[in-house]
Amino acid sequence: MSLVMFISGFIVAGLNYRFKWLILPRWIIVISTIIFLFAYVLYAEVLRENAYLSRIVEIQENQKVIDTGLYKVVRYPMYLSTILLFLSMPLVLGSLFSFIIFLIYPVIVVKRIKNEEEVLERDLDGYLEYKSKV
Repeated sequence: MSLVMFISGFIVAGLNYRFKWLILPRWIIVISTIIFLFAYVLYAEVLRENAYLSRIVEIQENQKVIDTGLYKVVRYPMYLSTILLFLSMPLVLGSLFSFIIFLIYPVIVVKRIKNEEEVLERDLDGYLEYKSKV
């Protein structure tokens, strides 16, 4: 589902630019660029903090709960940063139509988080305590 979202979102952004369907004000593009850069820094920090990141929802050998840095404030800072990235990206490209397509991404993330929560609650020692705090 995310692959279709990405492909169609970028195609629509390109067509929007080519045919000038809807031109966004410069200030929206500037604010979106600032949000995009901020989200990119957040994402880099998540990669630095959590060595257990994986595309597959699984518990790795010797994995422990990360509860420092961004993880002290938000349980899923990587998803937060990617939502900010993917929702700001089409606006940086100047396409409101593409932004509407990218609104599918938070729905995908919520579904993944629900699945991940089940695995972490069941298999990761200390996760339930962490979850009650953050």
